[in-house]
Amino acid sequence: MLTQITAKDYMAANLVTFKPDQDLMNAIHALLENGISGAPVVDNTGNIVGILSEKDCMKIALSSGYHNQSSASVADYMTTDVTSVESDTSIMEIARMFAETPYKRFPVMEDNRLIGQISRRDVLRAIRALSKS
Repeated sequence: MLTQITAKDYMAANLVTFKPDQDLMNAIHALLENGISGAPVVDNTGNIVGILSEKDCMKIALSSGYHNQSSASVADYMTTDVTSVESDTSIMEIARMFAETPYKRFPVMEDNRLIGQISRRDVLRAIRALSKS
């Protein structure tokens, strides 16, 4: 039953993460090389301070086109209003959150620490696995 499956069961635990002071072009390269659409931004102590998504990265194309700016940091473009889920949040609740928000991923937290990330695709994998059983 989907109410018994949690974020921790289907989240990605080996995450690409970025630092706020990291060069934005390097972060874009990492997104492309890893085939991901976004990643958490963490400070030096591992606290989540933002999310950098493909959508955020589109802003540099506009900015550099208007201002001839080619060097920027992740902090300049990341989203700082981060919605996260706890590791024990049910897949059903996460599916509801995805249906009601534009987000494609949520950081997964446990004891106020980032332990993973769950995406729309992860929820679909959980639904598929349940339908096979």
